Amino acid sequence: MMGKLDCKTLKRLYAKEKKSAANIAKILDCSENKINYWLKKNKIPKRSMSEAMYVKNNPNGDPFKLKFPRNISDAQLFGLGIGLYWGEGTKANKNTVRLGNSDAKLLKIFIAFLIRFFGIKKEDLRFHLHIFTDIKIDDAKRYWIKELNIKEKQIYKPFVSITGSIGTYRRKSEYGVMTVYYGNTKLRNKLVHLIEKQINNKPL
Repeated sequence: MMGKLDCKTLKRLYAKEKKSAANIAKILDCSENKINYWLKKNKIPKRSMSEAMYVKNNPNGDPFKLKFPRNISDAQLFGLGIGLYWGEGTKANKNTVRLGNSDAKLLKIFIAFLIRFFGIKKEDLRFHLHIFTDIKIDDAKRYWIKELNIKEKQIYKPFVSITGSIGTYRRKSEYGVMTVYYGNTKLRNKLVHLIEKQINNKPL
């Protein structure tokens, strides 16, 4: 191995192919310290810890790809999806797309939005059920599994709260509140970015 590492090779392996410094060291048969030295020498920015973890968890690249509406029905679903995440989604969590509601129809629209315009796999979605003590867990789970057409294994352990005003709550949410989760930092950021463009009247 020569003393100096080729800049183009480093850029290809690290920046384009997203290999880690440790992986590149094995490929080029040298130390990881040497790879880090030449990355810095060639002014190739190192990935942050969170970026490195993202690449490790997604070795084949992003598990989604944004597609824009192609017709009127697409545009309607796209607008509904963005609007739902804007109004009902949890934006505080920076690593996960989250949206919770007691209305199964609303959740189905948001799930259809994610599948249609980001190409995610439905089986990769996870769900968290929040119910009160006056609701039977098994009944609630059966309801959501049927309505959303999901598997029981996709549902986390339900969170149960002590019932307050039973009558009022039952009328509003007979089967609790279900939150849909999709764990992907970039997709969460993409949705927030799309909302910001809508707010500022900028083209998508």
